[in-house]
Amino acid sequence: MKKPTSKIREELARLQEQLKQAETRDAERIGRIALKAGLGEIEIEDVDLQSAFEDLATRFHGGKAGSSGKGRSGVGSGAPSQTAPVSVGATAGQAGEA
Repeated sequence: MKKPTSKIREELARLQEQLKQAETRDAERIGRIALKAGLGEIEIEDVDLQSAFEDLATRFHGGKAGSSGKGRSGVGSGAPSQTAPVSVGATAGQAGEA
């Protein structure tokens, strides 16, 4: 039996709200961890930082190429900046101080 269009729209709106809440929780969690690691104190362009995060995501997804980014319209694609991984690694040791 087919669902009426109005029911599908209601379900879609409910799922979109759940997605928004889940993304907010994820962003807050990652943000707290990044601040503890000292990322809030370094000067780095957003695209370079995103590229470093994508490299990190690839590392934790088993090193599979193309497993991160998920259609982000090319931002952070290409060769990562040489300074981003070094800066991120240099501040990671400060996590125990926060």
